[in-house]
Amino acid sequence: MTNKYDALKLENQLCFPLYAVSKEIVRKYTPYLKEIDLTYTQYIAMMVLWEHKEISVKDMGAKLFLDSGTLTPLLKILEKKGLVSRNRSKDDERFLMVSATKEGMKLRDKAVDIPAKVGGCVDLSQKEAELLYKTLWKLLGQFGEE
Repeated sequence: MTNKYDALKLENQLCFPLYAVSKEIVRKYTPYLKEIDLTYTQYIAMMVLWEHKEISVKDMGAKLFLDSGTLTPLLKILEKKGLVSRNRSKDDERFLMVSATKEGMKLRDKAVDIPAKVGGCVDLSQKEAELLYKTLWKLLGQFGEE
């Protein structure tokens, strides 16, 4: 860098292209998610439930890198839509558990093609996609459980 302000140039920021690409990919999801009445954040929460059926709010937050201030209102909305239920753990009442309802599980069939549709909007070779995937998960691993 030639002067002390070069570090402040947008073009020199790793975070900016990550932010911009993330925003654009989420935008590609929007029309497909509107069809099933979900936001992107609601969609990824449902993805966790489709995989695990039931999970604690704390564990869901860790998987999604979301704090309880973001996750709680999101889960309340999904509960109002009839897609999830929230109940205290039978084993330890300190834990709030989230489960997909029958309606929530049925929604999975409507969502199953969304990843392929959005993936078709990204022009990367299989090798490039795998490298990007591994690199992003490596970075995310540095921010977990702080």
